[in-house]
Amino acid sequence: VQLQASGGGLVQPGGSLRLSCAASGRTFSNTHMGWFRQAPGREREFVAAFRWSSGMTYYADSVKGRFTISRDKAKTTVYLQMNNLKPEDTAVYYCAVDFAAILSSLRIASNYEYWGQGTLVTVSS
Repeated sequence: VQLQASGGGLVQPGGSLRLSCAASGRTFSNTHMGWFRQAPGREREFVAAFRWSSGMTYYADSVKGRFTISRDKAKTTVYLQMNNLKPEDTAVYYCAVDFAAILSSLRIASNYEYWGQGTLVTVSS
């Protein structure tokens, strides 16, 4: 399984970025695909996830209403559209896939078996 994350960069507060995560190597039809982030000195935290079989989406409270996770089924790619970015959104963002796909575990990083390389998002004026 390979996950290729891209789309990070430097953006001013209030700006937008779209992250992409291209997945390959297995069938992803019954997985959770998620985005996590890790800021310097902090633990990795859940941002958003997509339950591939149902299309349901889940968000951390801190990003709800500002971030949108979506997918391109044909390309097996998951996107994270980030709007109204704040300095506290600054972090390395990782995409990950959980093949067990137990709903109660969706927000827990240790349940995700495969991870992309991370892409840095910096929100600063």
